[in-house]
Amino acid sequence: MSLVYFSLLIVSVLLALQSAYSAALMLYAWQDETKRRQAQVPPTYKRPRIHFTILLPARHEEAVIQDTIQRVVDLNYPRELMQILVIIEAGDHGTISKVNEKLAFLYSQGIFNAQLITFTDKPINKPHGLNIGLHHAKGNVITIFDAEDEPHPDILQVVNTVITREFAPVVQCGVQLMNFRDRWFSALNVLEYFFWFKSRLHYQASAQIVPLGGNTVFVWRQLLDWLGGWDQYCLTEDADVGIRLSAASVPIRVIYEDEYVTKEETPPTVGQFIKQRTRWNQGFLQVLAKRDWLKLPGFYQKFLALYILCSPLLQLMTLLYMPVSLWTMFFVKVPAWTALLTSLPFYLLIIQLLINLAGLHEFTRAHNLKASPLDYLRTVLSFIPYQVMLGWGALRACWRHLRGLNSWEKTVHLGAHRQAAAGLPLRPHVPAGPAPLGSMAAQFRFELEQEPATPGILEEAKVG
Repeated sequence: MSLVYFSLLIVSVLLALQSAYSAALMLYAWQDETKRRQAQVPPTYKRPRIHFTILLPARHEEAVIQDTIQRVVDLNYPRELMQILVIIEAGDHGTISKVNEKLAFLYSQGIFNAQLITFTDKPINKPHGLNIGLHHAKGNVITIFDAEDEPHPDILQVVNTVITREFAPVVQCGVQLMNFRDRWFSALNVLEYFFWFKSRLHYQASAQIVPLGGNTVFVWRQLLDWLGGWDQYCLTEDADVGIRLSAASVPIRVIYEDEYVTKEETPPTVGQFIKQRTRWNQGFLQVLAKRDWLKLPGFYQKFLALYILCSPLLQLMTLLYMPVSLWTMFFVKVPAWTALLTSLPFYLLIIQLLINLAGLHEFTRAHNLKASPLDYLRTVLSFIPYQVMLGWGALRACWRHLRGLNSWEKTVHLGAHRQAAAGLPLRPHVPAGPAPLGSMAAQFRFELEQEPATPGILEEAKVG
């Protein structure tokens, strides 16, 4: 029994340290106001010069795709500097029909910068679609929006300004789930995004290890070509690209301001949530196994990457630890110091709950929403079940990974956030050496100089 107690103590201490570290990252932006101000949207805009290719991969998105295309077309940026590629597998006739209807309407209005691209070769998933889009891209900066996204109208103006002023090769902007009261778990899901993009991502950028988000990320075209595009067999192709860029010492600029986030929705059911988390967790395990993170230059960067990519294992450990900890607390007589140490993870979970309650207040205030007392009560009552749900997604991911099941489980999108707010061959995925940023920068500067000046737009335009 002493060996059992000792093992339990080790696990308890490890989980307590992990929870404390996670809480510190959640609060990082509030502790470092200077860095948060540096990540805000610039106060003035530069004249549009960058030619953007916007990739819109979609699959079974009949409910949302037309509205998303319209929102992207309506972005406050010259249309001659926007190429919009909607990418769909040829067998998805429902989504293709909706896209063709929208394109026909746009063409009738004299808008011709959007087009549909279909593909028939496998795998049928988002990264393969992105590689197809990259093959057809004409812009010097590539960005991605998901089929349900609601980007801020000025997002391209913001990124054009940041890249032309700072020559940033990669820019990650904020993404935020919005429908915080639709399901019992929605508020906690929304707060995960809130703390990730508003706080944790800034810390990771300062440490120069950023697993990129799946959309609203802007990358020089030459960098993506050099990387060989996206790994179309990885379930988290976004995080994989971020790790590979970080390993090549490519600087990643993080821009975040609540008003300028790209709005999304939480999964509509528990089953959809668990499938989504299974895919993310399994993708992290894939990236962990690829070992590109070992090429990161510093020891702490390697540690932080390992911590991020091992999060499925930590969530699984938490799921398995909970019943053992409860059994020990209520039915096993142990020395006082042992009981105190084994209770540490529980106390730190309470601290994280309190941080989430404060975060709910901050989120609703930032987006001009209002949380009722019932919303706070529901957040408290759902906190432990939500941890169990996260652990179940991690367990399912580990099981699928061990069995070699890498099929893409898609999340259903209904556009709830809008209601709440009112066949290329596989490319190589590991660069042979350090990124030739000098030559890429020279080529990128040359491409910018070739872009036509946009008449009628001032060099500096006041925001708003």
